[in-house]
Amino acid sequence: MDQEIKPWSRLALIFPGQGSQHVGMGQKLAQVSKAARDVFRRADELLERNLSKLCWEGPAEELESTRNQQPATFVTSIAWLEALKERWASIGRTFQPFLFAGHSMGEFTAAVAAGSISFEDGLELVDARGRLMEEAGRENPGGMASILGLPEEKVLEICAEASKEGYVGLANSNCEGQSVISGYLKPLERAMQLAEQAKARRVVRLPITIGSHSPLMAKASEGMAALLDRVKVKDPIRPLVGNVNASLLRTGAEVCQELKEQLTHGVQWQKTIERMRDEGADMFLEVGPGSVLTKLVRRIDYSVNSVAISDDYEGMLSERWALVEAAAR
Repeated sequence: MDQEIKPWSRLALIFPGQGSQHVGMGQKLAQVSKAARDVFRRADELLERNLSKLCWEGPAEELESTRNQQPATFVTSIAWLEALKERWASIGRTFQPFLFAGHSMGEFTAAVAAGSISFEDGLELVDARGRLMEEAGRENPGGMASILGLPEEKVLEICAEASKEGYVGLANSNCEGQSVISGYLKPLERAMQLAEQAKARRVVRLPITIGSHSPLMAKASEGMAALLDRVKVKDPIRPLVGNVNASLLRTGAEVCQELKEQLTHGVQWQKTIERMRDEGADMFLEVGPGSVLTKLVRRIDYSVNSVAISDDYEGMLSERWALVEAAAR
Protein backbone atom coordinates (compact mmCIF):
# COMPACT_ATOMS: atom_id res chain seq x y z
CA MET A 1 0.00 0.00 0.00
CA ASP A 2 1.28 3.48 -0.86
CA GLN A 3 2.08 5.84 1.96
CA GLU A 4 -0.22 8.74 2.64
CA ILE A 5 1.19 11.74 0.81
CA LYS A 6 1.31 14.79 3.05
CA PRO A 7 2.09 18.40 2.22
CA TRP A 8 5.80 19.24 2.24
CA SER A 9 8.02 22.22 1.65
CA ARG A 10 11.43 20.63 1.04
CA LEU A 11 11.39 18.42 -2.02
CA ALA A 12 14.33 16.08 -2.70
CA LEU A 13 14.70 14.77 -6.24
CA ILE A 14 16.37 11.38 -6.67
CA PHE A 15 17.38 9.88 -10.02
CA PRO A 16 17.84 6.18 -10.86
CA GLY A 17 20.89 4.58 -12.39
CA GLN A 18 21.63 1.53 -14.49
CA GLY A 19 19.17 -1.32 -14.01
CA SER A 20 15.94 0.73 -13.95
CA GLN A 21 15.48 0.66 -17.71
CA HIS A 22 12.69 -1.24 -19.48
CA VAL A 23 11.34 -1.32 -23.01
CA GLY A 24 8.60 1.28 -23.39
CA MET A 25 9.99 3.72 -20.85
CA GLY A 26 9.02 7.30 -21.54
CA GLN A 27 6.82 6.48 -24.53
CA LYS A 28 3.47 7.25 -22.93
CA LEU A 29 4.97 10.28 -21.25
CA ALA A 30 6.12 11.63 -24.61
CA GLN A 31 2.58 11.24 -25.92
CA VAL A 32 1.21 13.62 -23.28
CA SER A 33 4.13 16.02 -22.77
CA LYS A 34 5.70 18.24 -25.43
CA ALA A 35 8.62 18.95 -23.11
CA ALA A 36 9.36 15.22 -22.83
CA ARG A 37 9.09 14.74 -26.60
CA ASP A 38 11.58 17.55 -27.10
CA VAL A 39 14.09 15.88 -24.76
CA PHE A 40 13.96 12.61 -26.70
CA ARG A 41 14.22 14.47 -30.01
CA ARG A 42 17.26 16.46 -28.85
CA ALA A 43 18.94 13.30 -27.58
CA ASP A 44 18.45 11.54 -30.93
CA GLU A 45 19.96 14.51 -32.72
CA LEU A 46 22.93 14.86 -30.36
CA LEU A 47 23.78 11.16 -30.35
CA GLU A 48 23.02 10.76 -34.06
CA ARG A 49 21.16 7.55 -33.34
CA ASN A 50 17.54 6.68 -32.58
CA LEU A 51 17.76 6.35 -28.81
CA SER A 52 14.06 7.16 -28.39
CA LYS A 53 13.07 4.17 -30.55
CA LEU A 54 15.35 1.94 -28.48
CA CYS A 55 13.72 3.19 -25.26
CA TRP A 56 10.21 2.74 -26.61
CA GLU A 57 10.47 -0.37 -28.78
CA GLY A 58 13.67 -2.18 -27.78
CA PRO A 59 14.88 -4.84 -28.40
CA ALA A 60 15.45 -5.48 -24.70
CA GLU A 61 18.85 -7.12 -25.14
CA GLU A 62 20.14 -4.04 -26.95
CA LEU A 63 18.65 -1.65 -24.40
CA GLU A 64 20.19 -3.65 -21.55
CA SER A 65 23.78 -3.30 -22.76
CA THR A 66 25.85 -0.97 -20.55
CA ARG A 67 26.56 1.13 -23.62
CA ASN A 68 22.85 1.88 -24.11
CA GLN A 69 21.35 1.54 -20.63
CA GLN A 70 23.05 4.62 -19.28
CA PRO A 71 22.13 7.25 -21.89
CA ALA A 72 18.64 5.73 -22.20
CA THR A 73 17.97 6.01 -18.48
CA PHE A 74 19.53 9.47 -18.34
CA VAL A 75 17.37 10.79 -21.21
CA THR A 76 14.17 9.24 -19.86
CA SER A 77 14.83 10.78 -16.44
CA ILE A 78 15.44 14.23 -17.93
CA ALA A 79 12.25 13.84 -19.99
CA TRP A 80 10.34 13.26 -16.75
CA LEU A 81 12.07 16.25 -15.17
CA GLU A 82 11.09 18.54 -18.03
CA ALA A 83 7.53 17.19 -17.95
CA LEU A 84 7.42 18.05 -14.25
CA LYS A 85 8.55 21.59 -14.93
CA GLU A 86 6.05 21.91 -17.78
CA ARG A 87 3.20 20.69 -15.60
CA TRP A 88 4.08 22.93 -12.66
CA ALA A 89 4.29 25.97 -14.95
CA SER A 90 0.85 25.14 -16.38
CA ILE A 91 -0.74 25.37 -12.93
CA GLY A 92 1.17 28.51 -11.96
CA ARG A 93 3.45 26.91 -9.41
CA THR A 94 7.20 27.27 -8.98
CA PHE A 95 9.26 24.11 -9.19
CA GLN A 96 11.83 24.46 -6.40
CA PRO A 97 13.61 21.26 -5.36
CA PHE A 98 15.49 21.47 -2.08
CA LEU A 99 18.17 18.81 -2.66
CA PHE A 100 19.29 16.48 -5.46
CA ALA A 101 20.86 13.02 -5.56
CA GLY A 102 21.27 10.17 -8.01
CA HIS A 103 22.19 6.52 -7.67
CA SER A 104 25.46 5.78 -9.51
CA MET A 105 24.92 6.99 -13.10
CA GLY A 106 21.94 8.95 -11.76
CA GLU A 107 24.41 11.41 -10.22
CA PHE A 108 24.98 12.80 -13.72
CA THR A 109 21.23 13.28 -14.11
CA ALA A 110 21.12 14.99 -10.73
CA ALA A 111 23.96 17.31 -11.78
CA VAL A 112 21.99 18.34 -14.87
CA ALA A 113 18.79 18.79 -12.83
CA ALA A 114 20.67 21.00 -10.36
CA GLY A 115 22.07 23.18 -13.13
CA SER A 116 25.71 22.13 -12.70
CA ILE A 117 26.00 20.56 -16.15
CA SER A 118 24.12 21.27 -19.36
CA PHE A 119 21.89 18.58 -20.87
CA GLU A 120 24.19 18.37 -23.87
CA ASP A 121 27.31 17.86 -21.76
CA GLY A 122 25.52 15.45 -19.45
CA LEU A 123 24.38 13.29 -22.35
CA GLU A 124 27.87 13.24 -23.85
CA LEU A 125 29.38 12.28 -20.49
CA VAL A 126 26.88 9.51 -19.79
CA ASP A 127 27.23 8.12 -23.30
CA ALA A 128 31.02 8.05 -22.85
CA ARG A 129 30.66 6.54 -19.37
CA GLY A 130 28.83 3.51 -20.73
CA ARG A 131 31.41 3.03 -23.48
CA LEU A 132 34.40 3.44 -21.13
CA MET A 133 32.89 1.02 -18.62
CA GLU A 134 32.38 -1.61 -21.31
CA GLU A 135 35.97 -1.17 -22.46
CA ALA A 136 37.26 -1.43 -18.89
CA GLY A 137 35.14 -4.55 -18.40
CA ARG A 138 36.71 -6.22 -21.40
CA GLU A 139 40.20 -5.43 -20.14
CA ASN A 140 39.42 -6.34 -16.51
CA PRO A 141 36.51 -8.83 -16.52
CA GLY A 142 34.60 -8.85 -13.29
CA GLY A 143 31.14 -9.16 -11.88
CA MET A 144 28.70 -8.06 -9.20
CA ALA A 145 26.40 -9.82 -6.77
CA SER A 146 23.55 -8.80 -4.49
CA ILE A 147 23.58 -9.93 -0.86
CA LEU A 148 20.36 -9.69 1.14
CA GLY A 149 19.87 -10.20 4.84
CA LEU A 150 23.37 -9.55 6.18
CA PRO A 151 24.54 -6.40 7.99
CA GLU A 152 27.06 -4.26 6.16
CA GLU A 153 29.75 -5.05 8.72
CA LYS A 154 29.45 -8.75 7.92
CA VAL A 155 29.57 -8.10 4.17
CA LEU A 156 32.76 -6.07 4.62
CA GLU A 157 34.25 -8.89 6.68
CA ILE A 158 33.37 -11.39 3.95
CA CYS A 159 34.89 -9.18 1.25
CA ALA A 160 38.10 -8.83 3.26
CA GLU A 161 38.39 -12.61 3.54
CA ALA A 162 37.58 -13.24 -0.13
CA SER A 163 40.01 -10.52 -1.27
CA LYS A 164 42.91 -12.83 -0.44
CA GLU A 165 42.24 -14.18 -3.94
CA GLY A 166 41.95 -10.79 -5.61
CA TYR A 167 39.84 -7.67 -5.17
CA VAL A 168 36.18 -7.83 -4.19
CA GLY A 169 34.48 -5.10 -2.19
CA LEU A 170 31.28 -3.31 -1.30
CA ALA A 171 29.90 -1.51 -4.36
CA ASN A 172 26.46 -0.42 -3.14
CA SER A 173 25.19 0.02 0.39
CA ASN A 174 21.54 0.47 -0.56
CA CYS A 175 19.70 0.02 2.73
CA GLU A 176 19.84 -2.09 5.87
CA GLY A 177 20.42 -5.70 4.81
CA GLN A 178 20.81 -4.97 1.10
CA SER A 179 24.34 -4.76 -0.30
CA VAL A 180 25.98 -5.21 -3.69
CA ILE A 181 29.55 -6.44 -3.99
CA SER A 182 31.85 -6.05 -6.98
CA GLY A 183 35.22 -7.37 -8.11
CA TYR A 184 37.18 -10.03 -9.95
CA LEU A 185 35.32 -13.25 -10.65
CA LYS A 186 37.21 -15.71 -8.43
CA PRO A 187 37.04 -13.61 -5.23
CA LEU A 188 33.47 -12.60 -6.09
CA GLU A 189 32.44 -16.26 -6.22
CA ARG A 190 34.28 -16.89 -2.95
CA ALA A 191 32.47 -13.97 -1.30
CA MET A 192 29.15 -15.34 -2.50
CA GLN A 193 29.96 -18.71 -0.94
CA LEU A 194 30.94 -17.06 2.33
CA ALA A 195 27.71 -15.01 2.33
CA GLU A 196 25.65 -18.18 1.88
CA GLN A 197 27.57 -19.83 4.72
CA ALA A 198 26.81 -16.78 6.87
CA LYS A 199 23.07 -17.43 6.31
CA ALA A 200 22.37 -14.54 3.97
CA ARG A 201 18.71 -14.53 3.04
CA ARG A 202 19.60 -14.40 -0.64
CA VAL A 203 22.77 -14.19 -2.73
CA VAL A 204 22.31 -13.39 -6.42
CA ARG A 205 24.93 -12.98 -9.12
CA LEU A 206 23.92 -9.98 -11.22
CA PRO A 207 23.78 -10.35 -15.03
CA ILE A 208 26.74 -8.06 -15.65
CA THR A 209 30.38 -8.64 -16.61
CA ILE A 210 31.65 -5.36 -15.19
CA GLY A 211 33.01 -4.75 -11.70
CA SER A 212 31.45 -1.33 -11.27
CA HIS A 213 32.28 0.92 -8.30
CA SER A 214 35.58 -0.86 -7.74
CA PRO A 215 39.25 -0.49 -8.71
CA LEU A 216 38.44 -2.51 -11.86
CA MET A 217 36.98 0.72 -13.23
CA ALA A 218 40.19 2.73 -12.76
CA LYS A 219 40.80 3.20 -16.48
CA ALA A 220 37.18 4.21 -17.10
CA SER A 221 37.43 6.64 -14.20
CA GLU A 222 40.56 8.21 -15.71
CA GLY A 223 38.74 8.62 -19.01
CA MET A 224 35.78 10.27 -17.30
CA ALA A 225 38.08 12.61 -15.38
CA ALA A 226 39.67 13.76 -18.63
CA LEU A 227 36.25 14.44 -20.15
CA LEU A 228 35.03 16.27 -17.06
CA ASP A 229 38.07 18.54 -17.18
CA ARG A 230 36.80 19.79 -20.54
CA VAL A 231 33.26 20.44 -19.31
CA LYS A 232 32.04 23.56 -17.52
CA VAL A 233 30.66 22.39 -14.18
CA LYS A 234 28.82 25.21 -12.42
CA ASP A 235 27.68 25.62 -8.84
CA PRO A 236 24.35 23.80 -8.38
CA ILE A 237 21.20 25.82 -7.72
CA ARG A 238 20.73 23.70 -4.59
CA PRO A 239 23.17 21.18 -3.11
CA LEU A 240 23.61 17.64 -4.33
CA VAL A 241 24.31 14.83 -1.88
CA GLY A 242 27.10 12.64 -3.22
CA ASN A 243 27.27 8.84 -3.37
CA VAL A 244 30.92 8.64 -2.33
CA ASN A 245 30.70 10.16 1.17
CA ALA A 246 27.07 11.31 1.43
CA SER A 247 28.47 14.84 1.62
CA LEU A 248 26.75 18.05 0.54
CA LEU A 249 28.11 19.28 -2.80
CA ARG A 250 27.63 23.04 -3.02
CA THR A 251 30.16 24.08 -5.66
CA GLY A 252 30.92 23.10 -9.22
CA ALA A 253 34.36 21.90 -8.12
CA GLU A 254 32.82 19.58 -5.55
CA VAL A 255 30.33 18.19 -8.05
CA CYS A 256 33.10 17.64 -10.60
CA GLN A 257 35.28 15.80 -8.08
CA GLU A 258 32.37 13.57 -7.06
CA LEU A 259 31.71 12.58 -10.67
CA LYS A 260 35.39 11.81 -11.17
CA GLU A 261 35.58 9.54 -8.13
CA GLN A 262 32.27 7.68 -8.25
CA LEU A 263 33.24 4.86 -10.63
CA THR A 264 35.90 3.49 -8.31
CA HIS A 265 34.06 4.15 -5.03
CA GLY A 266 31.01 2.51 -3.53
CA VAL A 267 27.52 4.01 -3.60
CA GLN A 268 26.57 5.01 -0.05
CA TRP A 269 22.86 5.21 -0.82
CA GLN A 270 21.50 4.68 2.68
CA LYS A 271 23.77 7.39 4.04
CA THR A 272 22.81 9.64 1.11
CA ILE A 273 19.10 9.40 1.93
CA GLU A 274 19.72 9.81 5.65
CA ARG A 275 21.82 12.91 4.97
CA MET A 276 19.08 14.43 2.81
CA ARG A 277 16.50 13.69 5.50
CA ASP A 278 18.72 15.13 8.22
CA GLU A 279 19.25 18.28 6.14
CA GLY A 280 15.48 18.80 6.17
CA ALA A 281 14.14 17.08 3.03
CA ASP A 282 10.64 15.86 3.84
CA MET A 283 9.55 14.54 0.45
CA PHE A 284 11.48 12.28 -1.94
CA LEU A 285 10.41 12.23 -5.58
CA GLU A 286 11.99 9.62 -7.85
CA VAL A 287 12.30 11.07 -11.34
CA GLY A 288 12.91 8.54 -14.08
CA PRO A 289 12.01 4.98 -15.05
CA GLY A 290 10.89 2.57 -12.37
CA SER A 291 10.53 2.84 -8.61
CA VAL A 292 13.64 1.09 -7.26
CA LEU A 293 14.87 4.12 -5.32
CA THR A 294 11.45 4.86 -3.82
CA LYS A 295 11.32 1.34 -2.40
CA LEU A 296 14.82 1.79 -0.95
CA VAL A 297 13.84 5.12 0.64
CA ARG A 298 10.89 3.45 2.33
CA ARG A 299 13.13 0.68 3.66
CA ILE A 300 15.62 3.24 4.96
CA ASP A 301 12.96 5.34 6.70
CA TYR A 302 9.30 4.47 6.21
CA SER A 303 8.20 7.64 8.02
CA VAL A 304 9.31 9.90 5.15
CA ASN A 305 7.15 10.62 2.12
CA SER A 306 8.37 9.13 -1.15
CA VAL A 307 6.79 8.86 -4.60
CA ALA A 308 7.93 7.45 -7.92
CA ILE A 309 6.14 9.48 -10.56
CA SER A 310 6.93 7.10 -13.39
CA ASP A 311 4.56 4.56 -11.83
CA ASP A 312 1.76 6.61 -13.39
CA TYR A 313 2.94 7.14 -16.97
CA GLU A 314 -0.25 8.92 -18.04
CA GLY A 315 -0.88 9.95 -14.45
CA MET A 316 -0.85 13.69 -15.06
CA LEU A 317 -4.46 13.73 -13.85
CA SER A 318 -4.28 10.82 -11.40
CA GLU A 319 -5.06 11.18 -7.72
CA ARG A 320 -1.43 10.63 -6.80
CA TRP A 321 -0.20 13.27 -9.23
CA ALA A 322 -2.81 15.72 -7.99
CA LEU A 323 -1.60 15.21 -4.41
CA VAL A 324 1.98 15.80 -5.49
CA GLU A 325 1.01 19.01 -7.26
CA ALA A 326 -1.11 20.26 -4.38
CA ALA A 327 1.81 19.93 -2.00
CA ALA A 328 4.29 21.74 -4.26
CA ARG A 329 5.74 25.08 -3.25
